[in-house]
Parts: sequence; C-alpha cells; structure tokens
Amino acid sequence: MAQPAFEDIVEDFEFLEDWEDRYRHVIEQGKALPALDEALKVPATKVDGCASQVWLHPRIEDGVFSFQGDSDALIVRGLIAVLHALYDGLPVGEVAGVDAGGELARLGLNDHLSAQRSNGLRAMIERIRLVASNEA
Repeated sequence: MAQPAFEDIVEDFEFLEDWEDRYRHVIEQGKALPALDEALKVPATKVDGCASQVWLHPRIEDGVFSFQGDSDALIVRGLIAVLHALYDGLPVGEVAGVDAGGELARLGLNDHLSAQRSNGLRAMIERIRLVASNEA
C-alpha cells in the first residue's frame, strides 16, 4: 500500500470520472506545492529527459527521504506533487521498493500523458531512486 497522501489522490481520482477533471486535479496538486527556492534551480538539481524545465531537490534526514521540486509547466508540477505524495517521508531504504509504475497505473496516467511527459515522469522517478539508492 502506498503512502496515505498518495492513497488520497487515488481516492480523488476514483471520484473524478472524467479525465479532464483528473487532469485539473493534478494541476491543482502542483499549484499547492511550495515554490522551490530559485537558488536550488541549478544544473545539479535539473532533471534531464523532461520536455519542460524540472528540478528535484532531494533531502535525506535521519534516514527519511523527502524532496522538493518545481517545473515551468503546470501539469509537470502536478506530476511532481503526485510523486511527492508517493515518495515523501519514506525510509530511504524503501524508496527503491516502490512500484512507481504500478502505483501510477492506478491513476491511469500512462494512458493520458504524451510520450514526452511519460518520459519526463520516468526520468524524475529514476532521479529519485538514484539519490535514495546512493544514501541507503
């Protein structure tokens, strides 16, 4: 079972039957994210492989994984919020064990994102896993 925050998103998606409503919900999730400090938007935090500008700033404190993220595209910022709900607060050793593809499939995202957005989402997941595996 995923993090409670991610389960909340799954429940919201079950309630929202129309994909346009779900899309708007993802965007709203992104708008609710705190802004990433401009000083953290540097090449080291930039995620390659995304059509838009994406930055992820991971932190590991007391063995717990968390991250902040930002993008110049609203839908991508929303996808960052979805990943935040999926990964934030996990023990760093559990990050690699998250079946991100399976969890995101519960939202139907794969069927509704462009190939470029899907590639960007995979790149963000790979960055999260890489950082966590280096610290585990």
